[in-house]
Amino acid sequence: MKKKIVFLIFAICLLTTIQSQNISKQVLLDKIKGGWAGQTIGVTFGGPVEFRFNGTIIQSYQPIPWYKGYVAEMMTHNDGLYDDLYMDLTWVEVLERDGLDASSGAFGEAFAHKDYKLWHANQAARYNILHGIKPPLSGHWKNNPHADCIDFQIEADFAGLMSPGMPNAANEICDRVGHVMNYGDGYYGGVFVANMYANAYFSNSIPSIIQNSLKSIPPASKFYKVIADVLAWHKKFPTDWKQTWLAVQDKWSEDIGCPDGVFAPFNIDATINASYIVIGLLYGNGDFTKTIEITTRCGQDADCNPSSAAGILGTIKGYSHIPAYWMEGLEGAENLNFAYTDISLAKTYELSFKHAMENIKRNGGTINGDNIFVKIQKPIAVPMEQSFTGLFPQEKKYIGKVIEDQMKFDFKGTGIVVKGYLTNWDGKGESYTANASFYIDDELIETAALPSDFRTRRHELFWKYDLPKGDHTLTVKLMNRDPKYDVRISDLLIYGDQYAPIENIYQFGKIPKTKSGGK
Repeated sequence: MKKKIVFLIFAICLLTTIQSQNISKQVLLDKIKGGWAGQTIGVTFGGPVEFRFNGTIIQSYQPIPWYKGYVAEMMTHNDGLYDDLYMDLTWVEVLERDGLDASSGAFGEAFAHKDYKLWHANQAARYNILHGIKPPLSGHWKNNPHADCIDFQIEADFAGLMSPGMPNAANEICDRVGHVMNYGDGYYGGVFVANMYANAYFSNSIPSIIQNSLKSIPPASKFYKVIADVLAWHKKFPTDWKQTWLAVQDKWSEDIGCPDGVFAPFNIDATINASYIVIGLLYGNGDFTKTIEITTRCGQDADCNPSSAAGILGTIKGYSHIPAYWMEGLEGAENLNFAYTDISLAKTYELSFKHAMENIKRNGGTINGDNIFVKIQKPIAVPMEQSFTGLFPQEKKYIGKVIEDQMKFDFKGTGIVVKGYLTNWDGKGESYTANASFYIDDELIETAALPSDFRTRRHELFWKYDLPKGDHTLTVKLMNRDPKYDVRISDLLIYGDQYAPIENIYQFGKIPKTKSGGK
């Protein structure tokens, strides 16, 4: 059966080819190196301002450091900065071990058991996998409150870099990896970025690369609409990226999924951060410095976004054409292993080149000495997916209380997320897993394991989305209290089937209403 599926995918890819393109091995390697080096440069540059400017542009006078040997310094002393790179390399490791047909389960197990720390969709997926919810269900929004977050978007570069001119081949790989931790717009972010890499091999036109990459995204999706808007606003404001940024903020900045971004200026949603990548590429107009600067200064995930933008531009231009100013910062770093791997940039170049050659051949391409003939594919949109359907944020209730035995909360709505965490008071750090039972209207919904270990933690304590409209009671019972640990509920996020009337907003916010004509 597996061979039949692979053959079917291969046949579909052949049917969707539109022409052949020639590329030499030297140019292919140069572009692959440019993609990986660009990513590393971009994430390092944006690191100091990551999520320090949320919902605001980073001012032009805000200094951001860059100097000779800077990347090696950061890789040595701040290795956690490179999470998007070592996550990318996890997938590269699986491909090298299991081959290009590596299963979604293999990808999921690989990152679930790694020692590195994770956040958002990745951490929720890790928890799911460790507790028996396997891919693709580990990334589905009903099992993962962060399904629309940026996670796969920042770690899909490998799929595009190994698929030159072959967007459908990249999409097939994205399906196996992206649904490990994401769904819907979160998944589309990775597909889109991978497509931009794939399309960057044979085009120097940034608008064309973006437009062709968007063809792999369903037009009915929010993700498609956001990027289409950015393209339209770029035409309307061709010389002022801040006008386009403001238009994006005005129309698309409200997050409804990520519990950390609802009722907050923080936004790690794939859509808005992808719009910043596109803004940087369009207004950078092929200039490496402008592209990195603009993408970074859009704010929010201000290290991962320039990493993607610089990686894509690095693929367009090639390693040999990255300006000396930026290469000086990379000096001394290319033979250092990324954290949690035994892979350096130098080794990454080799592995990615190897996988690209394999992928080209399996998709109908041929290799004749130094000449590579790639079967260029016409993109086909991936299936339509939508997360958090019918859910509208109603209220965020601050709780800030420790569960002693059990607690009850009344709420009105169609969904709820319980945010919280474990605190260790004696400082010894022994391993402890709290077991908490969560009831809705006296019906047991779930007994959840809540590990104290940050690496295996449950990102949210509990969530339930598909409740009937009306009044409900949430009951939380702690089954195995340990006096050295507190299980603390920080907030309750309440959803309804439509946005709350303005009267409720005044009520929730404790804002006194002023009668017409009065004070």
